Amino acid sequence: MNGKSIVKVSVIGSGFVGSTTAYTLMLSGLVSELVLIDINKDKAQGEVMDMNHGMPFVRPVNLYNGDYSDCAGSNIIIITAGASQKPGESRIDLVKRNTSIFKGIINEILKYNTDCILLVVTNPVDILTYITYKLSGFPKNKVIGSGTVLDTARFRFLISDHVGIDTRNVHAYIIGEHGDTEVPTWSLANIAGIPMDNYCRSVDMCLGEVTRNEIFENVKNAAYQIIDKKGATYYAVALAVRRIVETIVRNENSILTVSSLIDGQYGLNDICLSLPTLVNRNGIDRILDVPINEQELSLLSKSANALKEVIKSLDI
Repeated sequence: MNGKSIVKVSVIGSGFVGSTTAYTLMLSGLVSELVLIDINKDKAQGEVMDMNHGMPFVRPVNLYNGDYSDCAGSNIIIITAGASQKPGESRIDLVKRNTSIFKGIINEILKYNTDCILLVVTNPVDILTYITYKLSGFPKNKVIGSGTVLDTARFRFLISDHVGIDTRNVHAYIIGEHGDTEVPTWSLANIAGIPMDNYCRSVDMCLGEVTRNEIFENVKNAAYQIIDKKGATYYAVALAVRRIVETIVRNENSILTVSSLIDGQYGLNDICLSLPTLVNRNGIDRILDVPINEQELSLLSKSANALKEVIKSLDI
């Protein structure tokens, strides 16, 4: 990456998401050096010890716990730290608590690294990505949120489960906020290039309005359901983060629905939300102008406005 043979990633936060992300990256073979940072040093050290004991079974990676000074030289800094989402609490409800936490995190990072990609995972991720962009002063292509990469994966899985096709052959996007105002782009959904409606008619398995609504509601409410049943979500989001890191490290030019600063797309500006985006070693290469329909465009505008209303109440 950037001509360096060593890829170093720092993960800030060793809670469920941070530690699972570190573990997933350890298994991936993508990174040479991986540091886990947490205000709870014992927790970070315990996680690192546990992972290091499995090192004989994976490709070599220098994995250790450290302080913010260890962010120096990192190609990617992943931020998972913050207050966790409580049962029944919306992502937006988290914002004021996590904004103050992020001010401290970004200030510490800037002391040691101003030449990396910042990847925000903490919820509400779109607002915290915007806050990270504003506080860091980084160019807009270097500040990325995990956005609706996970929501899109959930969407594809539930469609694939309904129609009985390999998830990897189902193409569909969730755009907008990672949260309650996210938008399913049914108009773009296809199986192997065949529009969803056409495919469903051809196999007599039509996705009716009721089924579509049910699938989307299950996508939108998945985190709430999982938190209610087991307390937190972390496996799938860690895999989503690994996929983003892979795209950057391998310079893949892959299209992912990451969250980033919107500057004129669909008439929107000065907000971070998710749209199909070309991602490579430079971070955000460009946001694609995908042909969504009028209803989806209206819902996307509502999503952006909802996020802006929250940001207005913050002290940044």
